[in-house]
Amino acid sequence: MMNTPISSHDNAALEKNTYDPNRLLDALIEKLHLKNDAALSRALEVAPPVISKIRHRRLPVGASLLIRMHEVTHLSIRELRELMGDRREKFRISDKQFKPKSS
Repeated sequence: MMNTPISSHDNAALEKNTYDPNRLLDALIEKLHLKNDAALSRALEVAPPVISKIRHRRLPVGASLLIRMHEVTHLSIRELRELMGDRREKFRISDKQFKPKSS
C-alpha cells in the first residue's frame, strides 16, 4: 500500500472538520470585537473559568451556552456548531434525561 501525501488543501479540510472549541471561541471574540477570553465571558455572562475549561476541553459547549452565544452574536446554532467542527445532523437524547430521579 502506497502512502500518498496529504496536500495542504486536504489538510485544511480535515482540520476544519475536526472538533475544536477554540475555533468557536476565537470566532466569537473576533465577531464581537473583544480583546480576550475574560471579555468574552463577560459578554456571554458566564464565569471566566467556564471559557477556560472549554478551551482546554475539560468542559463541552453545552446547549444553554450555545443558545446564549446565539443570542449575543445572532449567529445560528448551526453556524456556531460548524465553527467548532460539530457536523452532526441528529442528536440523541438519553432515556435517563426523561426519567425522574429515584429518592
